[in-house]
Amino acid sequence: MRRIRGRSQHPAPPAPPCIDIERVDKLTILGVLVNNNLSATDHVSTVIASCALMYALRVLRSHGLSEQSLKDVFQATVVGKLLYCAPAWSGFCSAADCTRLNSFLRRCDKLGFMEKHYADISTMLLEADDALFRTILRNRSHVLHTYLSERPETAHSLQTRSHNKLLIPKTNDLGDPHFIIRSLYKNLY
Repeated sequence: MRRIRGRSQHPAPPAPPCIDIERVDKLTILGVLVNNNLSATDHVSTVIASCALMYALRVLRSHGLSEQSLKDVFQATVVGKLLYCAPAWSGFCSAADCTRLNSFLRRCDKLGFMEKHYADISTMLLEADDALFRTILRNRSHVLHTYLSERPETAHSLQTRSHNKLLIPKTNDLGDPHFIIRSLYKNLY
């Protein structure tokens, strides 16, 4: 056991339970399932289960709904659920979570419900990150805009960036899983 500044690296035991307050392992916050490990596994499982509309889409197809209309319904329901709050939870996805999401999307693609440009979950998540970051950069009254300081002007710039914001240093608590860090450091090298 390694010690850092007089403290051990092991997490502290949970506080004793309070009377009339139930301790839970996961909590749904604005539709995103957050667990006590800060992993996206539980959220991914919930989203995949709630997106299982294949039977309903097959019924719509059998009743004569056109292929484009089926794709539109899929886009509005399934893709909307998959990408809801994606910048908040996608950084906490493990490789296994991405594999599960990709296999779900491949199954949807085989059934003919999705557009070809949505064949990979990582591309979809990156597009969601980019869209939110562009919105934050354009809108000075956005709640996240206050976290982005302007970079001072320099006489010589060796690299061009997609933004003029000051880079926030990466730390143990604020790293790649967090949306702001991912967006600021994207395409930097």
